[in-house]
Amino acid sequence: MTLFQLLMLGASAFFAYKIYEHIQTLQDPQESDVKGDTPRTAEAFSAFDASSLIDKADEEMQKGDLQKALAIYSEANIKAPNNPETLFKMGYTLGQQNRDDEALEYYKEALALDPNNSYIHQAMASLYRKMAAFEKAKDHLENSLSLDANNPITYYNYGNLLVDMKDFDRAKKMYENALRLDANMKESQEELDKLTKEA
Repeated sequence: MTLFQLLMLGASAFFAYKIYEHIQTLQDPQESDVKGDTPRTAEAFSAFDASSLIDKADEEMQKGDLQKALAIYSEANIKAPNNPETLFKMGYTLGQQNRDDEALEYYKEALALDPNNSYIHQAMASLYRKMAAFEKAKDHLENSLSLDANNPITYYNYGNLLVDMKDFDRAKKMYENALRLDANMKESQEELDKLTKEA
């Protein structure tokens, strides 16, 4: 699996659980007091529900059609607004197109709706690292680790950030932590080997 697939798999599982929790609290809709007075929602205008649209957009992402994926995520966002999973995926898609400022706005919206999601923190950290805003990236990686200290990808990403910050000793420790959690993570081993040879 690629890092994107792992990130999407973890995020999708997390959001699916959150949606399940939310559904448990929903009540049956009440009949409108005035017949015909109910405004039409986005559901009335499309053959697909938001969940189906997200699945379709995910398929387009896997095919590499970022523009089509973004259009479908946008439609899902109109049909079911304020869904952190959709906003997260829109941010990721924009980031893949180097539309970093737009991506960051969607990540911020997703995080405001779901502040305890370690995957959103990771994604924001990657984007801030790309933008050379290293301290902000570091803050988000720290937040991600405080929420989930057992994700090797977070340690790997933190190691990469620390290399950029020239903090090589701490970077080694991060790669070692990643390997402690996933001994087969070749990316961490390769980066650790580089640092060991350069020392």
